[in-house]
Amino acid sequence: MSMSSVIRPRAAVIGAGFGGIALAIRLQTRGFDVTLLERRDKPGGRAYVYEDQGFTFDAGPTVITDPSAIEELFEASGRRMSDYVELLPVSPFYRLEWESGFAFDYVNDQASLDRQIAAKSPVDVEGYAKFLAYSKEVFEEGYLKLGAVPFLSFRDMVRAGPALAKLEAWKSVYGIVARFIQDDELRQAFSFHSLLVGGNPFATSSIYALIHALERRWGVWFPKGGTGALVDGMLRLFADLGGTLRLNADVERIEVEGERATAIRCRDGWTGRFDAVASNADVVHTYEKLLGQTDRGVRKAKSLKRKRFSMSLFVVYFGLKRHRPEIQHHTVLFGPRYRGLIDEIFNAETLADDFSLYLHSPCATDPSLAPPGAGSFYVLAPVPHLGRAEIDWESEGPKYRDRILDYVEKRCIPGLREDLVTVSHFTPHDFRDELNAHLGSAFSLEPILRQSAWFRPHNRDDAIANLYIVGAGTHPGAGVPGVIGSAKATAGLMLADAGLA
Repeated sequence: MSMSSVIRPRAAVIGAGFGGIALAIRLQTRGFDVTLLERRDKPGGRAYVYEDQGFTFDAGPTVITDPSAIEELFEASGRRMSDYVELLPVSPFYRLEWESGFAFDYVNDQASLDRQIAAKSPVDVEGYAKFLAYSKEVFEEGYLKLGAVPFLSFRDMVRAGPALAKLEAWKSVYGIVARFIQDDELRQAFSFHSLLVGGNPFATSSIYALIHALERRWGVWFPKGGTGALVDGMLRLFADLGGTLRLNADVERIEVEGERATAIRCRDGWTGRFDAVASNADVVHTYEKLLGQTDRGVRKAKSLKRKRFSMSLFVVYFGLKRHRPEIQHHTVLFGPRYRGLIDEIFNAETLADDFSLYLHSPCATDPSLAPPGAGSFYVLAPVPHLGRAEIDWESEGPKYRDRILDYVEKRCIPGLREDLVTVSHFTPHDFRDELNAHLGSAFSLEPILRQSAWFRPHNRDDAIANLYIVGAGTHPGAGVPGVIGSAKATAGLMLADAGLA
């Protein structure tokens, strides 16, 4: 009997971020009839795209580190990724710069890395080799073996226990780096990665040191046309497979009867009945608002709110008349403090006076993101989330934006103000209001050990049998490879539960 003559089970996926789109593709490919619901006017979630005066600004994720996970998604649907999107290599992966004048080009070239490390701290050449070996081991255990496996019971965690214990997962990323590397600035160079997934290097489980090996294995990539082009390519695949995307679909509630989710209701009055429901929305929002009428929603939201959430971000998007070819695609500008600043970002009730910044210059790889000869940029500063520091971002935002632009002009883009064509900013309030992010957190739950794997919200709800979670708030966590891995884990459960596996 052909698939078309069989009635396909209906699935709703709430939220068209990377996790939601990847899940929708996997389900549509394997026999579900999928409706993808997005609250905003454009898909992407944190990978939304802003356009102004010929400049294209990717809102969020700009570092693609595991192209194989994206390729696998297309191949599972019998397609080739290259027919939908082109990934361009980025080198160096990052340029790291300190106020001391030290600069480090983090490249995928062992000889170049050794040369740079030796010039700064000869003893750390051997230390780096040991750190890389450790990182590769955690990558094998934590990413390749466990990255797309759902942790539904504590038994699953116990099974992974010996490997995690051998790798000393209770230690912090910085603690592990410091064991191998002596030089202070090189320690920063090899420990800052956890900030890219919302983790404090001094508190995040050392398992997240795997990001280093991940980048060394597959490189760092950028989609031609920007991250939004990858979103568009994935959605073209979803449409080719027969899936339905609904934009401006602000989900108000998930209807539940007994222990099953039965329907979705949107604020504009649209309703649809479904056999399975998956949420790529913020996990607290999912339980507190979308399931707020149920005991399960109330209880789960209450317990989630007691957990630790990752920091927020303050992002400034700006377009310049002139492209600055001397600025690398990904630049990290370390401020005068490292440990002290990170401690304030995660634990203080005020905004620090100094900052460390990530500067994105996509025209270094793809000049099409700005008018001819011009440059498109964004710069972000990690800042406390709204539950930590009560900052009035309406009044502080413009002042903070100006301080950041002044600093960037002084550090690395002279004449920035003179060349400024367009500028806008995105605050923790925007993360809360535009993305429904609890406390304005940019990466959902903080990736500490006691909030990882089984300790994260599960890919399938424990009480509502056909309700599933996908995205940064579930296993394995934030970052593009993380949320695409979560989609694989969640899809496996949904397909098995529907008898389609």
